[in-house]
Amino acid sequence: MKSLLKILLCAGLALAFHPSSFTLVSAQITHNSQGRLDENATAALKKAVKKLQNVSFTVKMTALDSQKKKTFERQAEVNYLGSKYSVVTSEEEIYCDGKTVWYWNKQAKEVSVNNIEEDDGMNLLNPASLMSHYNDNFRAKYIRTDDDGTAIVDLQPRSAQSFHKIRLLINEESGELKCIEVHKYDSSREIYTFSKQKYGKVKGTFSFDTKAHPEVDVIDMR
Repeated sequence: MKSLLKILLCAGLALAFHPSSFTLVSAQITHNSQGRLDENATAALKKAVKKLQNVSFTVKMTALDSQKKKTFERQAEVNYLGSKYSVVTSEEEIYCDGKTVWYWNKQAKEVSVNNIEEDDGMNLLNPASLMSHYNDNFRAKYIRTDDDGTAIVDLQPRSAQSFHKIRLLINEESGELKCIEVHKYDSSREIYTFSKQKYGKVKGTFSFDTKAHPEVDVIDMR
């Protein structure tokens, strides 16, 4: 489950950070020092960035094996406010205040605490770092726009990862993120379907309240 939450944070919610990472260009496809840039993909991603600065939503997380058989399903409530976020499920909760991350395993009755550290941009629990290194780590490819106005964009990692692409489904007109699909090499997938988006009214807790949960062991790894 923890890996699913990590992918959620890096793949889709990462778009909420560093909107300056995306630069629109005049040609359909151009080049920069990191290689080819797909303008259609960049345009769709840039709209999603603007929508995800201050948002709450429900996400259904589903895992499918290589035979497309469902192996896991869970729902989470998510709040994002700038560099702060919270992800709450029935079994785990993650809080981040922009500097510190708390991961609460309810079944184990323990919460681990870590600092957000600088890295190479592939830390799946550090979406801000991922997006600031966007051009180094991913190639964005525009696939198509469906009849219902859904733009399909693939993010392909430049270096070896456990997945070969992340597919984003974005409302082309509004920029609303509709779905994320993480495609793995064994043909299995992790799918995140977003609903009940509310923008500009995020109010919530972005840190773990130890006083409210005295029964929980705190493992401080900072």
